[in-house]
Amino acid sequence: MPLSTRMSDLDLLGALVGPHTAENLLTENGGSLYQLFGLSAVDHRVSESVPMDGWSRARYLLDVARELVARGFNEALRGKDALTSPDAVRSYLVMSLSHLPHEVFMVLFLDAQNRLIAARECFRGTLTQTSVYPREVVKIALEYNASSVVLCHNHPSGAAEPSQADRWLTDQLRQALALVDIKVLDHFIVACNRTLSFAERGLI
Repeated sequence: MPLSTRMSDLDLLGALVGPHTAENLLTENGGSLYQLFGLSAVDHRVSESVPMDGWSRARYLLDVARELVARGFNEALRGKDALTSPDAVRSYLVMSLSHLPHEVFMVLFLDAQNRLIAARECFRGTLTQTSVYPREVVKIALEYNASSVVLCHNHPSGAAEPSQADRWLTDQLRQALALVDIKVLDHFIVACNRTLSFAERGLI
């Protein structure tokens, strides 16, 4: 068993950002690692040429760690059937979208074996809405020569239930993609650390 699996949350975080900063970060976020990582996003343009104090540096390192984990899930999905690996899909989407303060519409483009070709943020919106254009999704799907897609977007409000607009958009995308023989396998909504599947709800 790796040593890291026997370490406490505080010790693990301390190994990354230092024990004093780790204690302060956990205290500030009520001891919740999920909330901590949800609040850890910083400007990705930060570089060595931009001075950062210890606090900003710690948050930057946490954001880097979260991004590495998300890329790890992305890599794993490339060799798996997305339909038989729903937990891996959910983990990737939660890691990628749950911390964002604005709505993002992402599409997973899959090959004929339902393996991930690419995960792409297609549209970005505000706290409560995103404008999605079916024609653009079709265009991108054809560029990847995708056989099917999984749609996904986040609800920064924390409510996982699909709105009427979400259902209407899903139907519009299904119809548009069907014209070029591309299937919509599912549509996930990510809200905090929860996901809702349209397929499991019988909405697709």
